[in-house]
Amino acid sequence: MPTAGGGVLNGLPPGSSGGVAGRGAPVFGWYTQTLTDYVLVGGAIFIAMFLSHRVLRLLGVGREAATGYALILPWLIGLVVWTIGPFIASFYLSFTDYTILRSPEWIGADNYVEMFTGDRRFWEVLRFTLGYSIINVPLGLVGALMTATLLNQDVKGLGIWRTLFYLPAVLPAAATALLWRWMLASDGLINQMFSPVYSLVGVERPSWLTNPDMVLPAYILMGLWGVFGANTIILLAGLKNIPRDLYDAAKIDGAGRWSIYLNVTLPMLSSTLFYVLIIGIIASLQTFTQAFFIQHTARAGTFMGVYIYEEAFQRNNMGYASALGWIMLIIILCFTLLVFKSSSAWVYYEGERAK
Repeated sequence: MPTAGGGVLNGLPPGSSGGVAGRGAPVFGWYTQTLTDYVLVGGAIFIAMFLSHRVLRLLGVGREAATGYALILPWLIGLVVWTIGPFIASFYLSFTDYTILRSPEWIGADNYVEMFTGDRRFWEVLRFTLGYSIINVPLGLVGALMTATLLNQDVKGLGIWRTLFYLPAVLPAAATALLWRWMLASDGLINQMFSPVYSLVGVERPSWLTNPDMVLPAYILMGLWGVFGANTIILLAGLKNIPRDLYDAAKIDGAGRWSIYLNVTLPMLSSTLFYVLIIGIIASLQTFTQAFFIQHTARAGTFMGVYIYEEAFQRNNMGYASALGWIMLIIILCFTLLVFKSSSAWVYYEGERAK
């Protein structure tokens, strides 16, 4: 039976047909066009690099410096076009009433006023996102630290354990989210495993993704599984980097195992803990993929990233979504600056002079 858009449905390039006779030319044309586009882009970049090098040389810049500037030109162009440009544009759009179908209309701070005074869902989403981060980040950090400490002992097959712990970090986020959605369903694997326990204590199977009281624990479980392994590997590398001489000196002074851990291990590991903490805060506040693919039904279980997506691409409210994005940026910046400000009291860098 013929199908519409045979090229796409049969795995062929757009515009190609499923028949043998009519397939050659469209396929060849599609690949030729793609190759031509890449050649043109690459050629344009090369010409821009060459011209920038010549201009810099004419301006008196040294050969080595001019070559360096020319080589980073493609990255600079990408930075301006794909990062700085949208960054500035989103700030402007946050003060406008803008949809894709019409031009932006300047409305001042109305989006922000509506957000803080009229949008109840914004506060629900913000509370859920902050609650998730406040619980998930410390649990992930402490759990990873304990596991890394255990693996830092003389464990057989350490390479295998490292691989197993790091495996969740390299799996596709979308695939793992769908897997968790299946396991957390009412008749999913987790509820089936604990069904005898539910029967013993006389409770019904929890609806992890539809009950507002269970959505947050479900996401915390998923989040810990995703970051636990990566944090463990990073902290284990930090533990391996601590000089053994410090432990030997502490033992000679008569320090016990717990005293050594508190006064030697943790201070020497503080810079690694600081890094893991910063990355964890930023990642948890920006949670999107797992929440997007889970598609729960509880309103109280929406993250800020998903809410911004809904406003922008489902409700076509680009101006308001831009304002939400900037508020989220400010929140992340505040948490990050707070941790950086406190780091002088608890983070130690080797070679740093005591104050």
